[in-house]
Amino acid sequence: MDEPAYQPTRREIGLVITASSLGTMFEWYDFFVYGTLATLIARLFFPAANETAGFLLALATFGAGFGVRPLGAVLFGYLGDRLGRKYTFLVTITLMGGATAAVGLLPTFAQAGILAPVLLVICRLTQGLALGGEYGGAAVYVAEHAPDGRRGFYTSFIQASVVGGFMMSLAVVLLCGALLDDAALEAWGWRLPFLFSIVLLAISLWIRLKLSESPVFKAMKAAGEVARNPLRESFDSRAKIGRLLVALFGVAGGLTVIWYSAQFQTLYFLQNSMRVQDDAARIIAGTGAMLSIGWFILFGWLSDRFGRKRLLLIGYVLALIMIFPTFHIIAGAANPALQAASARAPVVVSGSDCRYDPFAGTQATACGRILDLLSKKGIAYRKIEAPAGAPPQVTIGGTAVAVADAEGIDAALAAAGYRLDKIVPTLPQALTIIGAILLIGGLAGMTYGPAAALLVELFPARVRYTSLSIPYHLGTGYFGGFLPFITQYIVARTGDPFAGIWYVIAVVAMGLVVAAIWLPETAGRRLE
Repeated sequence: MDEPAYQPTRREIGLVITASSLGTMFEWYDFFVYGTLATLIARLFFPAANETAGFLLALATFGAGFGVRPLGAVLFGYLGDRLGRKYTFLVTITLMGGATAAVGLLPTFAQAGILAPVLLVICRLTQGLALGGEYGGAAVYVAEHAPDGRRGFYTSFIQASVVGGFMMSLAVVLLCGALLDDAALEAWGWRLPFLFSIVLLAISLWIRLKLSESPVFKAMKAAGEVARNPLRESFDSRAKIGRLLVALFGVAGGLTVIWYSAQFQTLYFLQNSMRVQDDAARIIAGTGAMLSIGWFILFGWLSDRFGRKRLLLIGYVLALIMIFPTFHIIAGAANPALQAASARAPVVVSGSDCRYDPFAGTQATACGRILDLLSKKGIAYRKIEAPAGAPPQVTIGGTAVAVADAEGIDAALAAAGYRLDKIVPTLPQALTIIGAILLIGGLAGMTYGPAAALLVELFPARVRYTSLSIPYHLGTGYFGGFLPFITQYIVARTGDPFAGIWYVIAVVAMGLVVAAIWLPETAGRRLE
């Protein structure tokens, strides 16, 4: 295909980056504000007798929005490759903003019963559908305006804006918490962060309406080379299918679990496993996220000089080495008394039937009820199978304790030095945690920063929107979107606050192998 006759000016490229990044940030705010309020959403929409079950159901609903993203990728990818980049992501942001505002108008379980969580799931699915078209549109739009040697740098602002959406969701929730007491926040104040989406939608539409279509798509349309069926054309050869699979398992899946570890995983780890007070955990996680934004831009810029694949592989290797030690640093700083108590007086539960189902309102066995009690309190434990018929027994630091009621276990835990109340870390402790989050953020920046340019360069212009969006949203939707649910479920089942990290290790290891063998280097390629 001939070079596009029109080349955008620096001022126009600046507007493209600003509009795309702000729109992406606002759209991810809409999506992340639910995750930020997951603990409160669990009480309002999933008031299960078991608090752990309610929280896991709230996280599953969070993941459901990610689960439908591939459908949005197919729908809006098709429209983006057929009708154009600009108007497609105008539609996606309108759909996202409307669905988010609708969450703020929903009745709670107390007001509407089972209808409330059903409507919530519908809103989440609508959000996920819209988000399935957003990232691909923004990444392709910016990349198709960028000069060849600056594509990694320019598209890195799209990646950074995703972190900006997470930060904004934390900031708005914290502001509501500061202005309202707990009763008002739970009664009606939780709605405000969702309704704020209407303001963000108006700003996004105003900015994006100023944009023109990308020069690459204009040239394709003028030459009559727009794909008739982008979805079918994305899968019409083994080579194209191979690129899609590499993008899914080698790029999207691996980088997304690192990113979610730096954001939501650290937040839930602090709030649940480390018993840090919710607002304190949000402030710490938000500060770490804010300081991490520069990593994405730095590594996007470096990928123009040293290659996308090289940085991705280095990031994967470092993540495999550093993710466990970094979370141990966070744990030691967040609640040193709890960590010291766990090391000095480990909790061991033994019994002949210690089945534990985190979703059950009431556990079937006495041993399961003990595990449920410990799990709700975020207490790490080790489980030992006892001979058939043996009654359940709990030892703390080798000393057997009474298990007749919760009060007896609570008293024994307190006597052993376990702090069961929520805590607020000191400033030095908070700074240590922020430093650890910044370290994980660096790994996320190294793998995610160059990703938009890499994925755009991997696929031909005729089907670029569709071919990029499908593997990206399959990877981020399933490997990443369900990460909070999967990791918290593993923690609840095992009693080990660090056990969920093994899921991250497994997905990153898969990404490393696939990318190392089959991913080509794309830096320096010209977009046809």
